Amino acid sequence: MVDRIVTGYLNTNTYLFSHWKKGCVIIDPAGSVEEIISHIEIKNFRPLAIICTHGHFDHIAGIQQLKEHYKAEDIEVPIYIHEEDSDYLSPAGYDRHMRDISMLGVEFHSLFHGFLNNLPEYDFLLKEGDTILDTDLTVLHTPGHTPGGISIFSENDLILFSGDTLFFEGIGRTDLPGGDSDLLLKSIRDKLFSLPDDTRVFPGHGPYTTIEREKNHNPFLI
Repeated sequence: MVDRIVTGYLNTNTYLFSHWKKGCVIIDPAGSVEEIISHIEIKNFRPLAIICTHGHFDHIAGIQQLKEHYKAEDIEVPIYIHEEDSDYLSPAGYDRHMRDISMLGVEFHSLFHGFLNNLPEYDFLLKEGDTILDTDLTVLHTPGHTPGGISIFSENDLILFSGDTLFFEGIGRTDLPGGDSDLLLKSIRDKLFSLPDDTRVFPGHGPYTTIEREKNHNPFLI
């Protein structure tokens, strides 16, 4: 149902979610594209969509390579992102990424230079309450880390992909442009902590957790 692949320079969790016999969605492909493709081939999956939990470069850096790889095989893989983070994609996103990178250090520019000069276009914009394809994966708009940050919840499977909103005993950083610590905490408390306690949480970095554990042990929220 869920495969995790640790990808990219910042050890981002890329997920393959399968609801179908042969299809999967790819969540946050941050790099290590050959490894992602290998996992998909081993499972004999066909990628149906790429979902971005937010627009930061360490979550989308592998998108263009994936698109080009599958386009060569006559497979179109549409990109989904929340409307408020849409300006991270397309060539116009260069300036927004550079604002983030300038706060992180010059070494990040060299790491992501090729990616920044080949930003992909989005295909579909997401908003609160949207569902992904023919699944019950539902978009929860959870801003704070970025204005368009989302979490993706499956009520049937009690699975939450939380991006960089909620981590194992941690929360997303809010010191980059567009970050808002009060809004992030509100997103977690109002939306994520209203989910069933036994919901499994698959975050953008680090190990998986549960809603119950974070309610009881997350030092930022107790």
